[in-house]
Amino acid sequence: MTERFAILSGSTFEEQIGYARAVVDGDRVHVSGTTGYDYATMTISDDVVEQAEQCLRNIEAALAEAGCSFTDVVRVRYMLPDRADFEPCWPTLHRRFGEVRPAATMLVCGLADPRMRIEIEVDARRPAVFQG
Repeated sequence: MTERFAILSGSTFEEQIGYARAVVDGDRVHVSGTTGYDYATMTISDDVVEQAEQCLRNIEAALAEAGCSFTDVVRVRYMLPDRADFEPCWPTLHRRFGEVRPAATMLVCGLADPRMRIEIEVDARRPAVFQG
């Protein structure tokens, strides 16, 4: 039987909406769309680059709990309400994904809260050492 478990961040949204920050299913890790909220304080910056950095910190924590890192990411999706906000985030995104080069998509769409300026979702593959 394939190992499957949920990773929770402690965000109140997970409980209210009914989802997990990430789901590990065998060697696959699916990280939910992650916004720039600091889940410890439930605050969010007004700056899109700071939000992108917080998104990546949140994602990094979920990946670590799954036994992964950014080097294991195979797919990334960026969602932004304003396409002009994407380019300022490029240096931040490049620091995490520049060497990894996952398949990527950027979508312009509405997000759940008007304060949210970027949401990032990733899929990763766990290293064989972490598989049962």
